[in-house]
Amino acid sequence: MSIRRLPEHLVNRIAAGEVVERPASALKELVENAIDAGATRIAIRLWEGGIAGLEVIDDGHGMSPPEMALALERHATSKLPDDAIEAVETLGFRGEALPSIASVARLTIESRVRGAEGWRRVVDNGAVAEEGPAALPPGTRVKVEALFGRVPARAKFLRSPRSEYAACLDSVRRLAMARPEIGFSVEHDGRKSLSVQPGETAPERVAALTDRELVRNSIAVDHEREGIRLGGVAGLPTFNRGVADHQYLFVNGRPVKDRLLIGAVRGAYQDMLARDRHPVLALFLDVPTSEVDVNVHPAKTEVRFREPSLVRGLIVGGLRAALDAAGHRSAQRPSAAALGNWQPGGGYSPAPSGAGAGGRGPSTSPSLSYYTPHPNPAPEEEGLWSSLHDRPLDYAPSGRAEAATQAPPAAARHPLGIARGQVALTYIVAETDDGLILVDQHAAHERLVLERMRRAVADGGVATQALLLPEVVELDEPACDRLEARIPELAEMGLELERFGPRAVLVRALPALLGQSDARGLVTDLADELAAFDEALSLKEKLDHVAATMACHGSVRAGRPLSVAEMNALLREMEVTPHSGQCNHGRPTWIKLGHADIEKLFGRK
Repeated sequence: MSIRRLPEHLVNRIAAGEVVERPASALKELVENAIDAGATRIAIRLWEGGIAGLEVIDDGHGMSPPEMALALERHATSKLPDDAIEAVETLGFRGEALPSIASVARLTIESRVRGAEGWRRVVDNGAVAEEGPAALPPGTRVKVEALFGRVPARAKFLRSPRSEYAACLDSVRRLAMARPEIGFSVEHDGRKSLSVQPGETAPERVAALTDRELVRNSIAVDHEREGIRLGGVAGLPTFNRGVADHQYLFVNGRPVKDRLLIGAVRGAYQDMLARDRHPVLALFLDVPTSEVDVNVHPAKTEVRFREPSLVRGLIVGGLRAALDAAGHRSAQRPSAAALGNWQPGGGYSPAPSGAGAGGRGPSTSPSLSYYTPHPNPAPEEEGLWSSLHDRPLDYAPSGRAEAATQAPPAAARHPLGIARGQVALTYIVAETDDGLILVDQHAAHERLVLERMRRAVADGGVATQALLLPEVVELDEPACDRLEARIPELAEMGLELERFGPRAVLVRALPALLGQSDARGLVTDLADELAAFDEALSLKEKLDHVAATMACHGSVRAGRPLSVAEMNALLREMEVTPHSGQCNHGRPTWIKLGHADIEKLFGRK
């Protein structure tokens, strides 16, 4: 077959295949044009998810009739003042969007420059159908109808109107998040589904487009290194989702889905979240145009950095610094369902005579601090106490109280309050000046041990505790090989191993921080962690995984009774330890029940 030049209409359709994949792709290009035109308000209308039609109206600069005709030609653009494509600062610059859309749909453009008359031009699947004067305020109105109406091979790949609408909304949401100075509204089949006003701050705009609770459960990110600045909003690790769809990344105001950036976010949160949970965040990178190439993808959704390691380190370091500053904070989202599980008291049935502790045999109540009535009650209380004590009790509730050696400290001086007791040998009950706090003792101590190990490694190594009798742990040969390859790194963390034949390792010492830990379980879990490591992880990230596994084995277990002094010591250390609001798997270590919530339980509000 001889070589031939493709006809213009076929060239446009091929270009449309790269740029216009679905209604959301066309919508993204049109909204980007409106932003580049200096719009302060952008209104979007969709019909049947954009399949039947979509419309974008802006109040930007507008186009004159000659400019409108030129805009519909391929590779014609107003966004490159010279040939320096590497210095582009606008969202669009290829000059392919409008002619590509017009080649596979019916496109109507109406535009007016301030101080001039409006003009209208209609292009139906590549052919100019009509043009003439139009009445409209300054700005531009673009309407796309019957997308892929004459290209059935492309139309059959479109999804349901509901799915296409979701994709359109996500595209607008990302662009609106990057431009808080612009107002956006979306209307779908006559119903308004999104509306944000111009002039919002970046955190307000992000919260308005994701989750209003993000304002209370997030931290600001502001970090700079070698001329590259990272800003934005990052959710606390305990404020997470089951999918990664709530991670918004921007480079110079351009929404991107870059593998490097996504990997950097995962690395920053890797020891604070379970593998199936994902943070909620919006990060904005400001990079000199000479350090980033935006011309690597037709749809402009990917970028290439000149120094990717610098960018990755900036994101990981910036997020880590912001999360460190969060201290013991944890996501506090009151759950109506959880509060509803509290049942109001409706009386009790006396236990059979002779039964101890409510008919359950000898009491095994956990440690609880409680108050006794005043030895000299007020006159109005005297009758009440006497009637209670004169009544025979058929059961004998009991608890272990500790003698007070000094006055309890004031709860107001401590964010996590003062320990008042322990429930189910698992949860510490603490009182603050504005409510009650429940602490998961295992999860909290697990985080504290991990942070201690990190500090010890940074200071030169973790102290070891030699075993009186070295313990032999049998594993399969590949697991032993993996552990043997990491012996020097594990030694830095206080775990001394030695290969002991083809299918066993010898444990000679454990980290002193872990106390009386189960050496066999620890080594077995470490072997599993090393098998699951991604080869792309850096050495530091691998060490963090190892430290997290060790910390889990060395922490206070659920079911262990703690003294009041031990509970208070745990609370005080949590208050000064970074990331203590969540365990190594991203679950909260403490929750709060405010006075208002308690009053609701008793019908006071």
